[in-house]
Amino acid sequence: MLKPLNLDASAPWRSRFEAARIVNSDIATRNPRRGVVTSNKDGAYQLYAWDVPTGQLTQMTDFPTGKVGGTISADGERIYYLHDEGGDEIGHYHYKPISGGDPVDISPDMPAYASNYFTESFTGNHYGFAAANQFGFFIYVIDNVRGGEPLFRFESQSLSVGPLLSYNGEIAVIATTEKAKSLHFNLEAYDIQTGEKLGELWDGPGTSVQPVGFARRAGDMRFLATSSASGYPRPLIWNTRTNERFDLPVDDIEGDVTAWDWSEDGRLILLRQMHMAQSKLWLYDAESKQTTALNHPAGTYSKAYFSPDGTIYAHLSDATNAERIIELEMSGAFRRVVLDAAPDQSGIHPQSVTFSSGDGTPIQAWLYTPEGDGPFPTIVHTHGGPTGVQTNRYMPDIQAWLDHGFAFFTINYRGSTTFGKDFQDAILGNLGDLEVQDVVAGVHWLLDEGIAQPDMILKTGRSYGGYMTLQCIGKAPDLWAGGMAIVAIADWKLMYEDQAETLRGYQRALFGGSPDELPEAHKKSSPITYAEQVKAPLLVIQGRNDTRCPERQMEVYEAKLRGLGKQIEMSWYEAGHGAMTIEEQVRQMELMLRFAYRVLG
Repeated sequence: MLKPLNLDASAPWRSRFEAARIVNSDIATRNPRRGVVTSNKDGAYQLYAWDVPTGQLTQMTDFPTGKVGGTISADGERIYYLHDEGGDEIGHYHYKPISGGDPVDISPDMPAYASNYFTESFTGNHYGFAAANQFGFFIYVIDNVRGGEPLFRFESQSLSVGPLLSYNGEIAVIATTEKAKSLHFNLEAYDIQTGEKLGELWDGPGTSVQPVGFARRAGDMRFLATSSASGYPRPLIWNTRTNERFDLPVDDIEGDVTAWDWSEDGRLILLRQMHMAQSKLWLYDAESKQTTALNHPAGTYSKAYFSPDGTIYAHLSDATNAERIIELEMSGAFRRVVLDAAPDQSGIHPQSVTFSSGDGTPIQAWLYTPEGDGPFPTIVHTHGGPTGVQTNRYMPDIQAWLDHGFAFFTINYRGSTTFGKDFQDAILGNLGDLEVQDVVAGVHWLLDEGIAQPDMILKTGRSYGGYMTLQCIGKAPDLWAGGMAIVAIADWKLMYEDQAETLRGYQRALFGGSPDELPEAHKKSSPITYAEQVKAPLLVIQGRNDTRCPERQMEVYEAKLRGLGKQIEMSWYEAGHGAMTIEEQVRQMELMLRFAYRVLG
């Protein structure tokens, strides 16, 4: 039963959105007293210089639409970030001195580019970044003292990431999809001075090798990576000089096992296990070849690394605790909170459930139920990606729905990570088919269990989850009382024409080709194809400056639905792919609550 709609300024759900969060962090490799974090503590996600011993944060960026990605220089003197306009994720890398001064453009003579990676070597003598434009993917390594022309340049038409630099920047590792022409990577190692290709790491068709990074010692050319050859991601050590390879003996650990960090002396490796969307940390000793599980606090670990004090810094959150940085002993025992977020928030924790999809495939999901007896009005949610996973983490929007008497059901559909290679790769080349089948099966499970009220089920999601919302209300129209899609995909062909090159490469990898090469696959996977079948009213919230899910494809979808007499409400905001300010997040939540109460009566 719906509770009264509460939009008061003092409503508990608003305070959860206002809770400060620490969503990313790094420490300078040559100056461990300094770091960089991303936080929304002043109302929008921005980059902050972090004085590690005191915990003091100094704001370094002030973008109206927010800024999430940043890198601190090896000496701790500068913070690098992509300077874009209005959150469109296209521009130039700048750095800003922590001691003060104006930002500096590091590539003023280059055309604007999209990028997903920037780094410095451990000593800071070289820096490197990726730049993508209409001509392809370009990766550069540049001398940090002399500047000038790149020491090394890599070019590809396929999705590529890097460079990952060795301690003194002698070797660069590139991850590229050139061999697979799908969302599977192989690694290539290059000598920076000569440009010679030193080696390659690939486990054959249908497998992906993901890069992690070099050991933190001079002359140590061991490189950490993760391969999916066994069916689940497993860590390995690759010597980029000799091409020798050693697979870590972790086959007795269930689920995905990925490497996260090297200890300073190169002896210990920090691992994360993900099994059924739940995380656990492990340590591997490269000398004894022993793996030890850490006895750490429960919750979702989104990042962890070895601290300057020989302990572990970890990002931890759960359903009612915003993401913060904690310090763990090497045993995993909690030591202290390093950087705190907001005080613990009231709320309801989820239950992990499993149901069978239409073809019998087991699907994991998280179920939140409000106080009282069901059936309940229910929100069915799908995460973005598709190469992502929904975990037990802090999401204030979930608790807002629970406050109003809704159940909330979030599904790790096929295509999600951490459930094995076959599960993740099942959708490649055929998007929006098996995922819809999984969501439909989830709705039937909710109905059979007496959890969901049949005429009060709403579908929602952001990015690929928003795409899934449009696809579900078009392909399974009788299940839904309404849909709420945020920064969604409506037409894969039009999206490809307008999106940033980094995302074009990603889309080609998902489908196995471009819309011109595979027109029928793109049409079949596009929600606009099923517009005539839509029955439920729809709310779409979209960013005007979004280069991942650009505006034109959604404008065409809206016009088609209106022309067919369908009910669609559009809300545009002046930013890119996602709301980075608390004010905009609250506005969107209020829009969705008002919409839900209106369509459910």
